[in-house]
Amino acid sequence: MKYLKKILFLFFLFLFSYSFSDDLIPVKVAYVIDGDTYKIYYQGEKKSVRLIGIDTPETQKNNRAELQSRQFGKDIEEIKKLGQQAKQYATNFIKEGQTIYLEFDVQKTDKYGRLLAYVWLDKGKNKMMNEIMIKEGYAVVYTVPPDVKYVERFLQAQKQARENKKGLWR
Repeated sequence: MKYLKKILFLFFLFLFSYSFSDDLIPVKVAYVIDGDTYKIYYQGEKKSVRLIGIDTPETQKNNRAELQSRQFGKDIEEIKKLGQQAKQYATNFIKEGQTIYLEFDVQKTDKYGRLLAYVWLDKGKNKMMNEIMIKEGYAVVYTVPPDVKYVERFLQAQKQARENKKGLWR
């Protein structure tokens, strides 16, 4: 009985620590699709990863670009230009063959089958790409519950970008 209690304790301790761990998953970058979506190699397959909590301007004319045009009071061509700038800015940090680290929130994929993640540039969780894009004005906060782990952090970054008139806020 004594050993059974010890085994059960260790088992539940393992389950608790596993379910609440913030393990980062290392992946290799294939290429940057746009400011908030990258192609990566994950579990032996090439997959798309969509950055949680952000939205960058579109690079092509589409319904979303038209919505962004109205939202920011900029014409479609300017939205597309900002989208290209966001993509280019992302490539300053995200390079082909580079290792980046994914942190998942509640939902692992979206309705399009893309992985949903916070993208860290290092294992030490010092630089998060999602936050960098917002802070530099290349993205806006775009949260879809239940994936809201860093929403306060993102809102603070967006406030700084607005106050400093960066990117979209010029």
